[in-house]
Amino acid sequence: MSGNPDDERIEELRQQKMQELKEQAQEGGADGERAEAQQAAQQQAEAQKQALLKQHLTDGARQRLNAVEMSKPQVAEKVEQQVVALAQSGRIQDRIDEEQMRKLLKELTPDKSFDIRRR
Repeated sequence: MSGNPDDERIEELRQQKMQELKEQAQEGGADGERAEAQQAAQQQAEAQKQALLKQHLTDGARQRLNAVEMSKPQVAEKVEQQVVALAQSGRIQDRIDEEQMRKLLKELTPDKSFDIRRR
C-alpha cells in the first residue's frame, strides 16, 4: 500500500469482511450438508415407493394411476400412499389390476357434486 490511512482502513475492512464471509460459509456448509442429506433421504424414500408400486401394480393399473396423476396429482398421491400402506402391511395378495385401481380411485376420490339451481 501507499501508506495512506484511507487505503489501510479499506484493507482492514476488506479483511474483516472476508473473515465474516468465511465464517458464514462454514455455518452454511453445515446447513447445506443437512439439506443434502434430507434431499437424499427423500429421493431414497421415493425410489422405495416407486419400487413397491411397480411390484404391486399391473401395467394397466400403473397407466391409469399415471393418467390420474396428470390431472389430479393430489388424488394420485393419496392412492400411491394407500397402495404402499397396503403393501407394507401385507394386505395385498396379488397385483392390483386396472379394475381394482378404478375401485380404489373411486373410493379415495371425494364425491364433489354441485347442485346448481337457477332462479
